[in-house]
Amino acid sequence: METVDPDARIADLVGLLHVLNHLFDDRTDLFELEKEMEVDIDDLMPIVYTAANLGFVGTDQGDIWITDKGKTFLVSGPKIRKSILKASLITMEPFVTALRLVKFDLDDIMEELEKNGIQKYNNPSGLHNLEITLIEWGVYSGLIKKDDDGFQALA
Repeated sequence: METVDPDARIADLVGLLHVLNHLFDDRTDLFELEKEMEVDIDDLMPIVYTAANLGFVGTDQGDIWITDKGKTFLVSGPKIRKSILKASLITMEPFVTALRLVKFDLDDIMEELEKNGIQKYNNPSGLHNLEITLIEWGVYSGLIKKDDDGFQALA
């Protein structure tokens, strides 16, 4: 199961798509992208993997390119971006599990993710990273909401 990388942020996604679309005419080598963005490859890869899993970029043999879906996301306003993101996240963890649980707290979803073999959040900062991922990607897209009682899937 594909997973949103805990080190990937929506701002990184927008930046990646912008650079690919405007500076590289949609396609480049990952090494050139790394140089242009002035980041270490280890810091770049979480958003590359997440963007690829969402269908916003394609990768092959060290090349990366923006897809039509990525271009649509990039040129859209906030409402359309959220809709595209929401539709893309429903097939990725931790959101598949969140949708199945409907109402949950961090311990509930962590336990379910571990039962299902999802190890991305199984580390000392795992609960914090999971919470950030759920809020940044899930709440932003409208896929889930958070309140004092925990989280609730909305789709």
